[in-house]
Amino acid sequence: MVHYSPFEKTRIKSLQKSVPELEPELKELESKLIDLLPVIRNNVYHPDFRGSFSLKFVLPALIPELTYDDLVIVDGMVASVTIARLLFVAGKLSPEQHEKTRHDLLEYCKRDTWATVKLLERLRELAGL
Repeated sequence: MVHYSPFEKTRIKSLQKSVPELEPELKELESKLIDLLPVIRNNVYHPDFRGSFSLKFVLPALIPELTYDDLVIVDGMVASVTIARLLFVAGKLSPEQHEKTRHDLLEYCKRDTWATVKLLERLRELAGL
């Protein structure tokens, strides 16, 4: 399973501590993760990265047709705040606000997942695989 940046791995490690009864399964999941960030950092560079290896710089340089421009949530920081909002103040949101916020977050997660898939495809293409 591929991901981009250590975020997912740190969340799984946190879950191991928070839900110790699932620790064996979570450790197994963690062992299967492959982070594309070091692959990019060590093997690929494009001037449009502008010195950053953030997915938000790498993606438009390598896959320009795939953007976040049409989404309400456009980066991980906003996504983190949004999920915290849903988890901790959901009772203060109207059902409509809750559903819209949830939908926006799911759309962001879906795009991030698709971006990782497309990035892996592009890396394989660049490697001649």
